[in-house]
Amino acid sequence: MSSGTNGTEPKRRGRRRSGADTKAALLAAAREVFTEQGYDAATVRAIAAQAGVDPAMVNHWFGGKAGLFSAAVHIPVNPAEVVPQLLAGDRDQLAERLLRRFLTVWDNAEGGQFAALVRSIATNENAVAMLREFIQNVMFEKLIKALGVDQPDLRGALCGSQIVGLGMARYVVRLEPLASADHDTVVAAIGPNLQRYLTGALD
Repeated sequence: MSSGTNGTEPKRRGRRRSGADTKAALLAAAREVFTEQGYDAATVRAIAAQAGVDPAMVNHWFGGKAGLFSAAVHIPVNPAEVVPQLLAGDRDQLAERLLRRFLTVWDNAEGGQFAALVRSIATNENAVAMLREFIQNVMFEKLIKALGVDQPDLRGALCGSQIVGLGMARYVVRLEPLASADHDTVVAAIGPNLQRYLTGALD
């Protein structure tokens, strides 16, 4: 006779997922679902089902869909948190706040996260689609829509070109003296043009 509960104890179904396994599965599923469906159409439930985990794990590990998207595309900025913070201050200093936020998070990682994004783009078409989705529909569309300015699509694209271009020059190509310039210098040089893209006249 076997020990235990006379055969009534349920059998285990393989090894339990670790936290790292769950996060990796969600990131892989997110990249696939976001690429196929786009940010707005993709749901937390669909991503969790693709990963084979409970939907609650998305909130547990990433704080929601926006946080999962940011992690999946290697951009360490959660739009759900950042956009309201950026909009809370003086409208005329929006570009400065935006630049300082990106510079701070990227510098804290020594540019590694942006470099990882660029490597993904170079080898994976899905990464290109996700970066485009982030720029057009996740970050800048929501920010610019809240400003109520004209030509929102063009403004979003121009803002994206400025941020991505800065990331490339500072962290990937490492163009000096921009690569080692302090935040005040970068903001003073780039901020006025980015502010024009956000709220100024484009013609």
